[in-house]
Amino acid sequence: MRNTRTLTRRAAVSAACAVAALVLAACGGGGDSSGSGSGPTAAHGSTSASAGAHNAQDVSFAQGMIPHHRQALEMARLAAGRASSARVEDLAARIEKAQEPEIRTMSGWLTSWGEDVPGSSGSDAESMPGMDHSGSGMPGMMAASDMAALGKASGKDFDARFLAMMVDHHKGAVDMATAEKKKGAYAPATSLADDIVAAQTAEITEMNELLGNG
Repeated sequence: MRNTRTLTRRAAVSAACAVAALVLAACGGGGDSSGSGSGPTAAHGSTSASAGAHNAQDVSFAQGMIPHHRQALEMARLAAGRASSARVEDLAARIEKAQEPEIRTMSGWLTSWGEDVPGSSGSDAESMPGMDHSGSGMPGMMAASDMAALGKASGKDFDARFLAMMVDHHKGAVDMATAEKKKGAYAPATSLADDIVAAQTAEITEMNELLGNG
């Protein structure tokens, strides 16, 4: 009788051990799975946290610079059929090539931050060309009357108007970017601000030379 109980007890213990082994194996597999999955998740989390390390200045910079860049693009696109100088046309093409990607980048930041993207609504986008931003608080923005006059100009008159307007426009962008460098918290934004200051300061020098002000 004792032998039978002993054997029964051993069988029960063995069965329990087998079940425990299966449970541990399952837990171990789950741990591996969650571990491998937690890598990207953790990385994504840290990326999100990093991307969220911005302040009000960063938002203001992006929301201001997007329409500022858009007006520069509007001005640059007028050069193709109106400029008399190949150098002015080349400068306009370079401005367009540089600033279009920057608009996309800043729009992406604002979207990721849950902030409004200027011009994302139809009414804002439609009102952007030639819009009078003289009271908008964004330095260097041209009034609607200036944009209209530029659109009607051609030849050397266009060149002179375009260069003079773009110098002022660039100076405004440099001021905005300088403020971002001083007060911004989001590293990609302050880095872009550095690029804007460097590129547009160089273009201001170039344009002043073309105007004979160098």
